[in-house]
Amino acid sequence: MTVDVWPLRVLPLRFSGRRAATLIERNLLVYRQVWGVLVSGFFEPVFYLFSVTVGLGALVGDVTLANGRTVSYAAFVAPALLGASAMNGPVFESFGMFFKLKYAKVYDGVLATPVSPQDIAVGEITWSQIRGSLYSTAFLVVMLVMGLIESPWGLMALPAAMLTGLAFGAAAMAATTWMRSWQDFDLITLVTMPMFLFSATFYPLDIYPHWLQLVARVSPLYHAVDLIRGFTLGILDWSMLGHAAFLGVMVVVGFAVAERRIEDLLLE
Repeated sequence: MTVDVWPLRVLPLRFSGRRAATLIERNLLVYRQVWGVLVSGFFEPVFYLFSVTVGLGALVGDVTLANGRTVSYAAFVAPALLGASAMNGPVFESFGMFFKLKYAKVYDGVLATPVSPQDIAVGEITWSQIRGSLYSTAFLVVMLVMGLIESPWGLMALPAAMLTGLAFGAAAMAATTWMRSWQDFDLITLVTMPMFLFSATFYPLDIYPHWLQLVARVSPLYHAVDLIRGFTLGILDWSMLGHAAFLGVMVVVGFAVAERRIEDLLLE
């Protein structure tokens, strides 16, 4: 049984995992031949982390948080870069989704089988989540080795990063269905780059101008960063539930929009 009331019909009560899994299997077979593309999104945040630890961190010194606690600059920035790493996987994967949708016509062929638009959305978003989780796990290991996880709660940073990847995966696939050409992907960069720079990534939110604080608070990456940072630094409060809820809403809406748009584009 599946709930057919949009936008909730994206939440199947009957999980059609086998059909969605065929798309995941296809992606795995493809990336076996181009594994370099798969791992490329991991390195940019890691390079940022090393530059912060070796260079900039020594110049900046410690960071005083809103609760008065002082932490090293590297420990402050590292969870933000983990959130960025979780975001990069799904965002990079949207390029492949666009190619399959507009040029290779993979989804047209897929829909000639019992696979439905909903299965395509579930399969592709799950695959982007897998890619984001690989980045997040590897990055978290790097943080652990470098001593940048200051609390046992840091283990919860991984599921928080996975939720981040799922949220951005759903949003990226939904956005991809509106892309008309490769040039339109400049719009994604136009959104993700300021989001990366101004989501309390490199500086505490309270040093931003008031208007920029308001803008940052609606940034999905800000919610991801604050959630992950709370776990890695052991700073837990009720606002973390709000951050998780924000990302959860992104998942639901992104799934719903992606499924509806695929159906409209390919079954019209």
